[in-house]
Amino acid sequence: MVLSADDALELEEVDDGDKALEMVAENPYDIVLLDVRMPGRSGVEVCAAIKEISPTTGIIMLTASDDESDLYESIRSGASGYLLKDGSTYEQVAEAVRLVASGQSLISPSMATKLLDEFVHMSKSPAPTTNLTPRELGVLRHVARGRSNREIAEELFISENTVKNHIRNILEKLQMKSRMEAAMYAVRSKLVDDIP
Repeated sequence: MVLSADDALELEEVDDGDKALEMVAENPYDIVLLDVRMPGRSGVEVCAAIKEISPTTGIIMLTASDDESDLYESIRSGASGYLLKDGSTYEQVAEAVRLVASGQSLISPSMATKLLDEFVHMSKSPAPTTNLTPRELGVLRHVARGRSNREIAEELFISENTVKNHIRNILEKLQMKSRMEAAMYAVRSKLVDDIP
């Protein structure tokens, strides 16, 4: 497997979605790479199931599918990354693993363009209000701007662990599975006027 060239990563490989789910159930992993289309269960189904049994496991979809619906379903299922096999180098995949392991998200540029196009076409009406605290709303705005946990902590003068706790609470209150999904919610809800 190509990533085994990086000594910092310990890898295991399975050949279908059901086996991947079994492995995570037995021993939760930090990061799981899935394909949208795989034997057994689909990658999207496996992603959702993994997030149910191991919410802290970061999931990256590494796929040939450039279909927007696969991207959206992956995000809704809890994926924190979406990379296209075509055009993704070893270094980009390894960097995606590191970013997702640190609590960030990553999408291939061409797919990010499709995601931004979707934002433009989203309904003008804001989503229903939530019971987020003012501090949680502030953290969510930073997440939507693509800030890392460390950057949010420095900006708000709180610890990274406190940021992680706020993000966990935000995801729970919004009934969402990933930071990326929460960022999309923030933009759709017009909680972020500008995204510098």
